[in-house]
Amino acid sequence: MSLISGDAVLADTTGHISTSTTRSTRLTPRTRVAFVIAIGCFLASYFVPAFPSLVLLLVSILLLLATGWILVLNMLSHRAGSHMIRSAEQVFAEDTVASFVTGVKGDIRYVNRAAEQLFEGQEFRTLAGVLQSSIANPGPVLFRLESRAVARGAAHEDVVTRAGHIRISVHRGRDDHYIWRIEKLEERHANEADPMPLPMMTVGRNGAVLYMNTAARDLIGERARTLDRVFPKLPLRSGQINTINSSEGAVSCLVVELEGATGRREVFLLPGIAPTERQPDGWAFFDELPVPLLKLARTGEIHLSNRPARDLLGVEGCSGKIMSDLMEGLGRSIPDWLEDAAAGRGGVHSEFLRVKREDREVFLQVTLNRATEAGETVLIAVLSDATKLKSLEAQFVQSQKMQAIGQLAGGVAHDFNNLLTAITGHCDLLLLRHDQGDPNFADLVQINQNANRAAALVSQLLAYSRKQTLRPEVMDLRDMLSDLTHLLNRLVGEKVTLSLTHDPTLSSIRADKRQLEQVLMNLVVNARDAMPEGGDIRVRTENITLDDPLWRDRAIVAPGRYVRVSVEDGGVGIPADKIQKVFEPFYTTKRTGEGTGLGLSTAYGIVKQTGGFIFVDSILGEGTVFQLLFPAHDPVAVTEKIKAEEIAHNRPVEGVVLLVEDEAPVRAFASRALQMRGLTVLEADSAEAALELLEDTTLNVDVFVSDVVMPGIDGPSWVIRALQSRPETQVVFMSGYAAETFGEIQARIPNSLFLPKPFSLTDLTDIVQRQMLRAKSVPAE
Repeated sequence: MSLISGDAVLADTTGHISTSTTRSTRLTPRTRVAFVIAIGCFLASYFVPAFPSLVLLLVSILLLLATGWILVLNMLSHRAGSHMIRSAEQVFAEDTVASFVTGVKGDIRYVNRAAEQLFEGQEFRTLAGVLQSSIANPGPVLFRLESRAVARGAAHEDVVTRAGHIRISVHRGRDDHYIWRIEKLEERHANEADPMPLPMMTVGRNGAVLYMNTAARDLIGERARTLDRVFPKLPLRSGQINTINSSEGAVSCLVVELEGATGRREVFLLPGIAPTERQPDGWAFFDELPVPLLKLARTGEIHLSNRPARDLLGVEGCSGKIMSDLMEGLGRSIPDWLEDAAAGRGGVHSEFLRVKREDREVFLQVTLNRATEAGETVLIAVLSDATKLKSLEAQFVQSQKMQAIGQLAGGVAHDFNNLLTAITGHCDLLLLRHDQGDPNFADLVQINQNANRAAALVSQLLAYSRKQTLRPEVMDLRDMLSDLTHLLNRLVGEKVTLSLTHDPTLSSIRADKRQLEQVLMNLVVNARDAMPEGGDIRVRTENITLDDPLWRDRAIVAPGRYVRVSVEDGGVGIPADKIQKVFEPFYTTKRTGEGTGLGLSTAYGIVKQTGGFIFVDSILGEGTVFQLLFPAHDPVAVTEKIKAEEIAHNRPVEGVVLLVEDEAPVRAFASRALQMRGLTVLEADSAEAALELLEDTTLNVDVFVSDVVMPGIDGPSWVIRALQSRPETQVVFMSGYAAETFGEIQARIPNSLFLPKPFSLTDLTDIVQRQMLRAKSVPAE
């Protein structure tokens, strides 16, 4: 019999639980003290006067009653605990995992046979005492697990011990009992495959073995602490046959030793290689290692390679080749890098290199380690596939590039478009006073046209950087392409034939019609330029459904319904090394003066800002296909709108306009243009001045015309404040650049329209007259 609990429980070697009734009725130390005090008070009551005697007698009776009550509770608790322990015996007696049952204070009430074998020689009083030999300070771990079990019913935690990793699990049982299981993780994973099947050790500077994988421990037969325990003869001969002390005695092994960081070494063992099986150079282990490896001379000549390395490089053999023939550096000379590594200069010798493969793009992280062979320094290159990492890096760089261009375009667009608005506006005013026979008319037209070209350039930058303000609407692509066909046929010319094919059940999409037209025109013009001798351009629309995510060109298209637009040509095609650059701004293969390099970048920005995707496939000499994917939408009912052509331009429109613009030239042009249409214009150079004007309640204003970006209070903010007292007033916002949040804010402002800068005299007067008609049709409250 071995004692399990100091109070009530006994266990024999078979795991059977027996209880002792005499132990169950024993008094605890504190109860014994109370009982002794009660007896003392009872005896003292006979030797003192009447009143103190009565007090002592009452104290004695109370202590005796409390002692009896504690004995009753102990008996009840013991019976419940015995039932719990008998249940535990039935469940855990034959369990191969060490199991314990403890009380609320951590005292052990039951252990199974596996626990007795695992902790042989231990005194089973408390669980903390049992684990003291394995865990330096088990108290906090057990308290933490018990607290979680109280709250959740169960808990577990993996703990590193002197003998390896263990998992401690606890379940809360009845009557404040806890069931504990101590599981060795090495045993649990004994049947699983080792991620490094070759025996491998990590060795420190002083020969201490810092780590051994499972294969090495199985080969040696134990967890070796020092290198001399493994190798009877030191020093090691890397790349040579060495004898090791294994669990089966002396065994011949090929050994390769690689230098690591901070003086550590990685030692790989290949047992079972006899001296007769050695290759002449002593590096026969290369093809057996699962890690891609190259053996290099310091000049870069490849002496040996293993199969995983050749698979990564996409070659059948590497012998006699130079490293720079297979890979190219991403910032420094490969021969200089190899020389630094061979001489031991610098820190960690690791670089990212691009493999020169034609079938696909592969990036490698190459880490160099020095070794010695016949007195000469050789390099061992460890290759790691870094294609996914470089892909993520490319996405980040692209994002940073987009952000930088967006900030540049936003800063330039606002000021530059203000200048262009003033130029084109005053030019329009001059054109009104000159007819075509005037000598200055042609010059004014040239000024106007070049200003519009400059405005288009800024607009393309905003489109690529996704900083423009879109006005998306649900529309049918077939109707949009039908309206655009006449213009597209004029663009392609006489040598090129344009054909359109539509899915009869084509779904609707949600996009900015004007911007989407720009995308399709850019794609068609590029297709035309790719066929200088003429040919066919095919535009096709169709519905597609993706059941699984589509991974393509560093983008992930989620499953769902999409509308695909394909623009296909039979032109010269795009070389494989340039196809990834076609969406970059200012990148063009055309001659100077034939293109700005912003057409495809503009299309890319518009499509991405719309929530779609754009992909390109090309075969050199056969043609190119651009594919646009847009999420499908259900059609919506068309609402009645006031069209621009319904405005009577020739008759004057009476009304009051509050014009708020901080740029004086733009304000002067807009004020004169609106006054020429018969409108009364109130001017303000800031939002604060506008709000001050509106404090006059007798002042009637029909339309607010306001810039968006201004010093102090911006356009949307002051308009929202003004509409609180004048909710019937119509609004026109104008800006050369609107931030991403402007579209969301404007959507919450009723009766508002947006006029992008630069705008012409006609654009301004038309939109203001449209809002004026709405203001006159809305009854005042």
